[in-house]
Amino acid sequence: MKKIVIIGFGAMAQSVLKLLPDTVQLMAVIASENSYTRICQIVPPGTQVVRDANDISGQPDLVLEMAGQAGLRAHAANVLARQWPLAVISVGALADKQLADELQDAARKHQTKIHLLSGAVAGMDGLYAASCLGLEKVQYQGRKPPAGWKGSHAEKLVDLVNLTEPTVFFTGSAREAARLFPANSNVAATIGFAGIGLDDTEVQLIADPNVQRNSHTIHAQGQFGEMRIELQGVPLPDNPKTSTLAALSVVRACKQLEQAIII
Repeated sequence: MKKIVIIGFGAMAQSVLKLLPDTVQLMAVIASENSYTRICQIVPPGTQVVRDANDISGQPDLVLEMAGQAGLRAHAANVLARQWPLAVISVGALADKQLADELQDAARKHQTKIHLLSGAVAGMDGLYAASCLGLEKVQYQGRKPPAGWKGSHAEKLVDLVNLTEPTVFFTGSAREAARLFPANSNVAATIGFAGIGLDDTEVQLIADPNVQRNSHTIHAQGQFGEMRIELQGVPLPDNPKTSTLAALSVVRACKQLEQAIII
């Protein structure tokens, strides 16, 4: 039986829990101060609920972060200090170079690993492979209905309520996108890490009243040739800002704990 720890227990974590194989057990949840009481009431019996990784009893095979950028910042260092491998869904937090360097140094010091999950997109294995020979250009376009951008910096750039046609409201680097849209641009950061880097990955963000799903388009060119990846994601029923595929990328990481052949 493989054991996991989850940082955060929102809609994504609860969806992941329902899809865990029988060979993987939730050992503990790391909760924020504000969510501690709520999480205690909804976790499976026997699950430890703690406020800090140092309060966990036992040895997990993997720690999975699904708590947003704030949760990653709060708990990642303590997880790595305990020599536990950490899988990250809030990749956008690592657009902060100081944080990325600190966590990378901690992982090396404590001889463990940080796994960046693919989240809401696919093809990151191919993009990374292509980068080994050199990439000339990587472009990412993120398109969502106006409601998908509510509560973000986009509200200061475009009238989301009265929008009648597709509108580009941001053009810039993946690092800048992740900084300005922390809840929406984990994808941009993931593509940056997999490919040409956060500063050279070109990002375009669009609010489109004519679409119902979040769409992601990746275009890359290099010595390997050329690739174009397009996805239209269905959001989680309990959280329209979260991609179902992002949750499934966490499930994949859990399944691989027991698999002898890894894809």
